[in-house]
Amino acid sequence: MPFPRKRAALQFSEQEVRQLEAIRKSRTEEKRRTQRAAFLLDSASGQSDEAIARRYHVSRSTVVLCIQKFFQFGLDAALGELPRSGKPRQLSDDAIAWVQHCACQKPKELGYSYELWTYQLLVAHVRQQCVTAGHPALRQLSRSKLHKILRQGELRPHKIRYYVERRDADFAIKMASVLHVYKEVEIVNAYRQGEGGRLLEMVTISYDEKPGIQALAVTTLDRPPVVGTHSSHLRDYEYKRLGTVSLLAGLDLHSGKVIETVSDTHKSADFIAFLKKLEDAYPAPQKIRLVLDNHSAHISKETRNYLDTVPGRFIFVFTPAHGSWLNLIENQFSKMTRTMLRGIRVASKQELIGRIHQYFEEINATPVVFRWKYKIDETLIV
Repeated sequence: MPFPRKRAALQFSEQEVRQLEAIRKSRTEEKRRTQRAAFLLDSASGQSDEAIARRYHVSRSTVVLCIQKFFQFGLDAALGELPRSGKPRQLSDDAIAWVQHCACQKPKELGYSYELWTYQLLVAHVRQQCVTAGHPALRQLSRSKLHKILRQGELRPHKIRYYVERRDADFAIKMASVLHVYKEVEIVNAYRQGEGGRLLEMVTISYDEKPGIQALAVTTLDRPPVVGTHSSHLRDYEYKRLGTVSLLAGLDLHSGKVIETVSDTHKSADFIAFLKKLEDAYPAPQKIRLVLDNHSAHISKETRNYLDTVPGRFIFVFTPAHGSWLNLIENQFSKMTRTMLRGIRVASKQELIGRIHQYFEEINATPVVFRWKYKIDETLIV
């Protein structure tokens, strides 16, 4: 026998009906929310509580509770969960704050040999010192509870994130100078479209070194992929070190071509040799402007003596300290590391040098003109 209905009929505005219909038909909402939206819509259409319960395979009290919550607390409460009393808190706010304070200190500051906390060490420290600190409830602190406390404070004291300190007092001025060069190059390149043969009075080169490129050799031959057997190359984890080489490269910001040399070192003599290569690559009347960092080889006595022999030929624009990311050639180096150098193995150091030269020959066959965009139109030189 159906239960008599003693409550008022449900009534919704057009907006609420659309909201409930959307929740009921949603494939991403929680099932309990879609069910409760269906309870409310069906009840508003005149269906009995028993019919709704049978249709969705729930108890009648589940349907009644949802509808009662709507009458007492509104639509959001009917679709969601009401606050529950739950288990009483075991840890006070002061105890949680003390644990987070401990996590913000280095273990070595508290007498341990560790530089960073481990969960095991931090749990042991908290249990040992909690009574003295006035928080005896922490004597039974578990690893999972510690994780929850740290996550609550958005703390990860077992990890390090690195950053670069701006120690150059003139960082903003030097950055603006570099960006001014890039903007000038962009304007010149746009003006020269269709006039590729016209000689520029000054060419701009983005220059840097990539030292320590390792020449590694395999101890046994690699095995290629085999269909149905193994999907990738197989390589013995052992390798031989054959030495390192340094790449000195300059990116022509007008043509996108790269001029490079490879040597065992990147001293002043190597830098001077690169400058001489630039001299041979560009006609004598043309000035060569280099965007580069203030590495010792770039400002050494030997380099200055050489520049005195070719007055007015080279113009240096230095990036600020810790501002190598402002140098466009770094994009080319990053691409090279992620592609050609990734997993490279060679039989000799000379093979590595040859493959580096070949890589840039391939790059120069289809050059790409790099364009700097970050803050280029926001920075002004005063």
